Amino acid sequence: MNFKPYHLLFLATTVFFAMAGGAILAPVLPQMVEPLSSTPNEVAQLMAVYTISTAIFSLVIGHFVDRVNRKAVLVPCLIINGLMGLFSFFATDLHTLLILRFVQGIGIAGMMSLVMLVIGDVYKGLDRVHSMGRVSMAIAIGSVTAPLIGGGLATIGWNYPFLFYVLSLPFALLVFLLLPETKECDASHGSGLGNAVRELGDFRILYTVFLSFAIFFLLFAIVVFLPFMLKDVFGFAAKEAGMVLSIQGLAIIMVASSIKKLAEKLPLIVLIGLGFSLVGISISLISWTASLPVLFLLLLVFGGGFGLCQTAIDSQIIQISPPQSRGGVLSIHNTMKYVGQSASPVVLGVILLYFDLHVVFLLSGVFGILVAVVTLAFRKRFVVESNI
Repeated sequence: MNFKPYHLLFLATTVFFAMAGGAILAPVLPQMVEPLSSTPNEVAQLMAVYTISTAIFSLVIGHFVDRVNRKAVLVPCLIINGLMGLFSFFATDLHTLLILRFVQGIGIAGMMSLVMLVIGDVYKGLDRVHSMGRVSMAIAIGSVTAPLIGGGLATIGWNYPFLFYVLSLPFALLVFLLLPETKECDASHGSGLGNAVRELGDFRILYTVFLSFAIFFLLFAIVVFLPFMLKDVFGFAAKEAGMVLSIQGLAIIMVASSIKKLAEKLPLIVLIGLGFSLVGISISLISWTASLPVLFLLLLVFGGGFGLCQTAIDSQIIQISPPQSRGGVLSIHNTMKYVGQSASPVVLGVILLYFDLHVVFLLSGVFGILVAVVTLAFRKRFVVESNI
């Protein structure tokens, strides 16, 4: 297999587009309320509906992804993502946008799973961790630039951020022409979603899937609700909110770039526990701060913790999932990311109805700290082989 460094760049770019599904719009949500004649809680569902769709169709794709060529799934997913972004630009009401976002979720569904599956096909051991670190850097760059892009485009008009998704259309052509096919063997025997579900009987796989849910639940506590805090407390509009949200990405880039060195010294499960500790503590403290410099520092801590968690969790699930059903397991794993993203605005939105943003951040932080404690308590359940 002739897999070159620029092919890894293709995978990282794919993940960037998948990440942008939420990050582009996050700082623009408050600006959409008036033109769409809706409420903040209703506009927040633009984030939830595409993640719900992604969660559902990740499972659908997971049922057959081990049996088909990788590009046969990845290229159509990129095309769907781009077309729905184009159609969303012309939408004028919330209901139409919700439908388009749901369809867009179908495209997003295959993008992350296919990237991780290809990495599992091509790389082994610490090289997998290194490759996932590069993918995590792409996510981090997305978390830095996508809110800036979304906030910047929103200065032209509230619907202009949707045009960014159109870039995945020419990129789909490049993937079709230049990315090599990495599926080398017939995995039809024993493959399918049912077999992947049975793999959840392995505690390590089951708990890693839960961790995937938990870290993205906490991410969207920041992505969705911090812009409203910035507007209420500091009077920030979409552009300024996008700049603040991008700060966490700087820390993610720093952590992701050195994840291979960290994994040589500490087991992945320990890195995950440390990451959740940083995430939980930083979100808890955000609920009490009214100082911009302190908020910036807390977002850097959050980004460092998220970078540790996200990269180590994805590396761990690739490492411990059986090759013959890896695609199905990764689909379930990535489904739980989007379930976490979907559950966050819904659950925390209900809390917001009865309390305020301070309580939302405080409870989210407590959840992160609890996950950290439980994860470190379970570290002996993860064998040495799964942490290389």
